Amino acid sequence: MNHNMKNIRNFCIIAHIDHGKSTLSDRLLQATKSVEDRDFIDQVLDDMDLERERGITIKSHAIQMLHETNDTEYVLNLIDTPGHVDFSYEVSRSIAACEGALLIVDATQGVQAQTISTLYQAIDHDLEIIPVMNKMDLDNAMPDEVEDQIVDLIGCKREEVLRASGKTGEGIDTILQAIIDRVPPPEGNPEAPLQALIFDSIYNSYRGIIAYFRIFNGTIKKGDRVKFINTGHEYEADEIGVLKLKMDPRKSLSAGNVGYIISGIKSAKEVKVGDTITHVDNPCDKSVSGFEDVKPMLFAGIYPVDADDFEELRASIEKLQLNDASLTFEPESSAALGFGFRCGFLGLLHMEIVQERLDREFDMDVITTVPNVSYVAHLKNGKTIEVHNPSGLPEPNDLEYVEEPYIKGSIITHPDFIGPIIKLIIDRRGELRNQLYLTSNRVELSFEMPLGEIVIDFYDKLKSMSRGYASFDYYQTGFNTSKLVRLDILLNGENVDALSTLTHVDNAYPLGRRMCEKLKELIPRQQFDVAIQAAIGSKIIARETVKAVRKDVTSKCYGGDITRKRKLLEKQKKGKKRMRQIGTVEIPQSAFLAVLKMD
Repeated sequence: MNHNMKNIRNFCIIAHIDHGKSTLSDRLLQATKSVEDRDFIDQVLDDMDLERERGITIKSHAIQMLHETNDTEYVLNLIDTPGHVDFSYEVSRSIAACEGALLIVDATQGVQAQTISTLYQAIDHDLEIIPVMNKMDLDNAMPDEVEDQIVDLIGCKREEVLRASGKTGEGIDTILQAIIDRVPPPEGNPEAPLQALIFDSIYNSYRGIIAYFRIFNGTIKKGDRVKFINTGHEYEADEIGVLKLKMDPRKSLSAGNVGYIISGIKSAKEVKVGDTITHVDNPCDKSVSGFEDVKPMLFAGIYPVDADDFEELRASIEKLQLNDASLTFEPESSAALGFGFRCGFLGLLHMEIVQERLDREFDMDVITTVPNVSYVAHLKNGKTIEVHNPSGLPEPNDLEYVEEPYIKGSIITHPDFIGPIIKLIIDRRGELRNQLYLTSNRVELSFEMPLGEIVIDFYDKLKSMSRGYASFDYYQTGFNTSKLVRLDILLNGENVDALSTLTHVDNAYPLGRRMCEKLKELIPRQQFDVAIQAAIGSKIIARETVKAVRKDVTSKCYGGDITRKRKLLEKQKKGKKRMRQIGTVEIPQSAFLAVLKMD
């Protein structure tokens, strides 16, 4: 049965991590009887254990609810969005598939930075915004203050802000009513050529890749020949349907609806979020705008701890890529670590999650090298190359200049913490652009800084400085020239490539010194002296020595001539020298990890 278009409502939920988005969607599902009580578990939409533990939504989901009011049955399509800054492109596609958005704000915490950036995206797409204050049941809720913030932010009337509690279920019916009254029904022509936007895809080991889409124009029937415009592939629609808790097959779906398509696609690369589906025979004249290939912002090497596990690691990463299409990888080798992969991630959280999942779902022990961003190197002969790996940076004498990616960031925090946070931004080569008081006890700092400076531990530092009261959001703005050098670590004159990092000239000396000191603590003493050096090109900037373990060879000489002692010591020295030529230094696993977590 195809519902009348004016009875369809497509909406998403915008909320900061931990503002109760998943709990609230649970209540909506229960209120509309979309979930049988016996099937109900908390956070119904978060499938991965990891999502539940961390309380974050990693993959977007979609679910259809039916709600009857005044004898009319309405179809409510909830398109869930990830809340974390790493996944902003996926959020933008989910927003493009909707006509309305619930803006959920925790009544105890107020508006946060990430909520604001997602909200602006929603406003750009002309979504109808329904503001909701959640967690009203808590004693420390500040409804009036938070209501002021919301009114300032979106310029709505006070009475439009709904009050609710996902925990007690208060206000859920008003929210459902507001969705029906305020969110406009979808527009579009069911008779026009098919035009549907893919906003997400998931991998199913039996059925292949399942794409979730929203139809803007036209009608799709089971068995139609369809093509994906941006990738150019053609498929047959083996099965189409709507998304309830389980997939619910249908014969046809028309404009305004949200559904899924299964067409036996095996490779995640063929289905790209943001692509447009149309018919092969009667294609639409243009695709839904805003499509882009997701580019990784962050690169790191992933190596098996045991070199024999290389093939197994490859298989694991390939499987992981099936339900995480934004992960990219290519083989690389390192003299210190053997064979592994250089992987591209959307951001630090994404990298952490990939590591966790490798460990949990595939039982892989891996070493991850220092994460770095991608740089653009301009050579003297006029060529430009992309550098994803410190050892890929050309020699200084071939290099004209290097550009690194910059971001525009905003931090919202309490005025008490402004001093240390500004210092942190400036220490990380950032430039403050603006500071704006949102209310008397919330201030927004806008700044620009190199992406590479955020990668290591900017976020942790920010959280500890502000006792958790700062929220941070950023987007990439482009590339700027900067003076970068490659810092190499040498052990007995041999370069350990896995410990190389690209860093700004001003940071190179202190960083080199700290790395040498750290390695001195961690490398076990050998039978010979180990020289640990930090170098930029051929210039050594820091050195530490791990002293050799010595056996007292002169203990059996008592009295007598000094030359006997000399002879024995000389002999020992020769042995040490020979040993040093053939001996290699084993770097313990802990040393790599410790260098990653410097400071």
